[in-house]
Amino acid sequence: MPAPPDLSALRSFAFLTLPNYSMVAAMSAIEACRIANYLAGETVYEWQVVSLSGAPVEASNGLSLARTVALADAARADILFVCGGLDIRHAIDKRLLEELRRLARRGQTLGALCTGSFALAQAGLLDGRRCAIHWENLTAIAEEFPDVHFVEDIFVIDRDRVTCTGGTAPMDLMAALVEARLGRSVKNKLARQFILERLRGQGESQQQPLSRQGQGHPALDLAADLMRKTVDAPMSVTAIAARASLSSRQLERLFRQHTGVGPAEYYLSLRLAHARDLLRQSELSITAVGIACGFVSPAHFSAAYRRRYGHTPRSERLRPAAPAAATQAILEDLRP
Repeated sequence: MPAPPDLSALRSFAFLTLPNYSMVAAMSAIEACRIANYLAGETVYEWQVVSLSGAPVEASNGLSLARTVALADAARADILFVCGGLDIRHAIDKRLLEELRRLARRGQTLGALCTGSFALAQAGLLDGRRCAIHWENLTAIAEEFPDVHFVEDIFVIDRDRVTCTGGTAPMDLMAALVEARLGRSVKNKLARQFILERLRGQGESQQQPLSRQGQGHPALDLAADLMRKTVDAPMSVTAIAARASLSSRQLERLFRQHTGVGPAEYYLSLRLAHARDLLRQSELSITAVGIACGFVSPAHFSAAYRRRYGHTPRSERLRPAAPAAATQAILEDLRP
């Protein structure tokens, strides 16, 4: 069994950019290294941007990074991060998977940023391991790779795999590496340089829409968490209220006060949003999607979906992917 990397010894990183990768995720990691060097007064960390061909790859924002080198010509790094982003399935081809498997056979420690974890999972390099991936993609990809333990943590270090979610979470990951090598004082200075109130650590969950925003009441958070974790086998509102140490009436009042809808409607919106993710991001049959979201029959699923979105699940499969930001899409799903 591969041993976990010595975090204090890590000093060189390669960022393998895939088409439509998240530039903010890649740059969050790179800038954390740059500032760590600045604070240390010496070159503690080195990095390189790579692609399969050596040509700069266009990110999801339409920009690309110069000084990109071919993977075959790149210097050996302590960790090679696969940088994913939008439309990750179409960014992966046979050559990429073969290269990743070859690197794994050589003992290369592999990592992933944002949806780059999908590429590692597709190559069979995450089986039996815990893995982090951006929350928007987590539910659909978890259905597709049952041998991978996808978690909601912002980043995960599991033996020789280092996976991280998107956004600015890679800065939190790199800050953990900085702390291991240079100490907590430098990590704290890193946060101040970026004007951050704090840097998050391993084991902390990603920020989730609505159900993770706090809303000022722990019982509401607990109830919403239970709903989110049981979309495949819905509990009764009475049972959820009991688990949150509330009466059904108290739960109803809390949900209406903080979300504008009752708990049953909120629960159904979560299940339908989960169904839409699976329809858009997985290859599960429509019947299987309905079952995975707790609907007792295809007719029940189709009717609920049509009421919510104005079209059937089958029509959803034929619609082009929405370009709206992920958070906005989820908020729209949960809007009464």
